[in-house]
Amino acid sequence: MNLIFLGPPGAGKGTQANLLVRKYGIPQISTGDILRSAVADQTLLGIKAKSYMDAGSLVPDEVVVGIVNERLAADDCAAGFILDGFPRTVAQADALGGMLQGAGRSIAHVISFEVDYAVLVDRLTGRRMCRACGRGFHVLYDRPSVEGRCDSCGGELYQRDDDRVETIRRRLDVYDEQTVPLKLYYERASLLRKIDALGSIESVSQSIQNIVASR
Repeated sequence: MNLIFLGPPGAGKGTQANLLVRKYGIPQISTGDILRSAVADQTLLGIKAKSYMDAGSLVPDEVVVGIVNERLAADDCAAGFILDGFPRTVAQADALGGMLQGAGRSIAHVISFEVDYAVLVDRLTGRRMCRACGRGFHVLYDRPSVEGRCDSCGGELYQRDDDRVETIRRRLDVYDEQTVPLKLYYERASLLRKIDALGSIESVSQSIQNIVASR
């Protein structure tokens, strides 16, 4: 069961991936996580990636693809995997398809988390974090007992820069630029499955499980 999750920030991909990890025992693979791990482990590709990161440059596709290839060859991926954050471009999708085909594997489903951006902006801009302990709250869905104070430690709550309206809209614009061609790519390959990601955690999870069971 090899899956790709596509969806904008805040669409709930991480939550749903964690549920699948527990249910099926397959790993969630985030590009950011495996890049950091390769750098920390000082693999050949990790050292190469670090040189670009230290220079403030984007890590080239061939390096990212190589690191993903190494990760997918690990034993815990034998029964399947969930790719989150990769591929980001059609070129990366082509490279992924080629290396999976070379290993006798393929992608079963590309699950696209569909959301109304207006609702998503409200959801993300309402997040608040505790400066002291890091606990998260939400001004609408998970309000603290005392306005502006953490229930756990009494610390001050604040809004991260990443959760400001301007930042979120820029991230959504970038996501659209990158992902629209990718959706078309996988739609033409009859792999794209769209789900309504604004339902309850349980209903979204059931939609994903129905897709997985359909193969």
